[in-house]
Amino acid sequence: MKMATTHFSSKILVRLLCVSVVVVVEAGIGVNWGTVSLHRLPPERVVDLLKDNKIGKVKLFDADPDVLKSLMGSGIEVMVGIPNDMLALLSTSTSACDSWVSQNVSRYMVKGGVTIKYVAVGNEPFLTSYSGQFQSYVMPTMTNIQQSLAKANLAGMVKLVVPCNADAYESSLPSQGTFRPELIQIMTQIVNFLNSNGSPFVVNIYPFLSLYGNSDFPQDYAFFQGTTHPVVDGPNVYYNAFDGNFDTLVSALSKLGFPQMPIVIGEVGWPTDGASGANLSAARAFNQGLVYNVLNKKGTPLRPSVPPMDIYLFSLLDEGAKSTLPGNFERHWGIFSFDGQAKYQLNLGNGLLKNAKEVQYLPSRWCVANPTRDLSAVASHFKLACSYADCTTLNYGGSCNGIGEKGNISYAFNSYYQLQKQNPRSCEFDGLGMVTQLDPSIGDCHFLVGVSDDDSLGVSLNGARTVFLFIIFWGVHLIFV
Repeated sequence: MKMATTHFSSKILVRLLCVSVVVVVEAGIGVNWGTVSLHRLPPERVVDLLKDNKIGKVKLFDADPDVLKSLMGSGIEVMVGIPNDMLALLSTSTSACDSWVSQNVSRYMVKGGVTIKYVAVGNEPFLTSYSGQFQSYVMPTMTNIQQSLAKANLAGMVKLVVPCNADAYESSLPSQGTFRPELIQIMTQIVNFLNSNGSPFVVNIYPFLSLYGNSDFPQDYAFFQGTTHPVVDGPNVYYNAFDGNFDTLVSALSKLGFPQMPIVIGEVGWPTDGASGANLSAARAFNQGLVYNVLNKKGTPLRPSVPPMDIYLFSLLDEGAKSTLPGNFERHWGIFSFDGQAKYQLNLGNGLLKNAKEVQYLPSRWCVANPTRDLSAVASHFKLACSYADCTTLNYGGSCNGIGEKGNISYAFNSYYQLQKQNPRSCEFDGLGMVTQLDPSIGDCHFLVGVSDDDSLGVSLNGARTVFLFIIFWGVHLIFV
């Protein structure tokens, strides 16, 4: 997910058996598994979490070998991703494409291996903020990768897709939906390619971002419980942003001559922290409403009673090392916290979410501000701690925004201390920190304890393991309130 979209949000997936017939199929609900984490569970434990919750589909943003190895023999259907920064090379080198397919697809497509169903060519490569940077690489890469799959005798089993942001199309009303003018030509090429190879159109839709980016956006229109601000579009009435966005895409595809093109929702979800409106109750209301609509085959005005082919919730786990450029909420999209614990009650059709089992935590101790010390010189230490650890919950709209100055300092100190695997030196801060065995959590503000598995991510003081983060420093005055 990259940017906010201010148009309607909705998406439903269909299987195309012939160009004029939409066939109703059983909806598939999967998850996005991102790994930009500070406290990373071992991939094997994440796969167990997926299986325990009967989540049979997962979308990856790359082809991490550790993740793919952990998925071997699981029976989970996988979408692997080609990052945008690889498109330039793959668009011009067939040998590079052959190598990529061999290393990231063929080697896993064996008996007892990984069920790779899709390869995503880029991730939102037509995002407006990219200013066309990747646009010319997409079709050549698709052509080359398709040829490489054919050489490996996998073209019939693995389908290529291009996950698009919903800003690829636009309209004030769903029936008037059309792709952005500068994308008409390439979208025509892509949709023809997808249709010829039996692939769906993949789109990422975020009603939360519509609400976050537009103060005039009706809040109830972002959810599925009905609205006092329905959108009337001729004979059709839209009561939620998801349906409106979905049908805007249906209209855009229709204008290219593909009214029945199957659609997959590549990303959709609601964050639980880091912004006003990002909280547990809102996330549960949105995700449960979405799942209910999908499983009950609600469909949309332009595709009534047609369930989606696949929907991938964003996301499985919180990712504490993601860039906060779009907003602090970027690190809080998970339906599970970083340690695989369900954040709220959610039924994906197989009962309520189950927590990860046998998670190995560090000892129950925390680093807090020393109450006996003068904290007037703490600003540099606070900045250091938050440059490595995740302090986004302390900002406006966050769950820890109201815990006061000393609470903020303690939260930052502890987040850094846990990231450092509770190394005693990491709680010194020139004598301003101290270790306690009393949980300093305050109300909804949870002070974490890190996971202790060796392959979870950490930063050591001697630099043996370092997390390189692109940090956007916010003013310390915003934190000390």
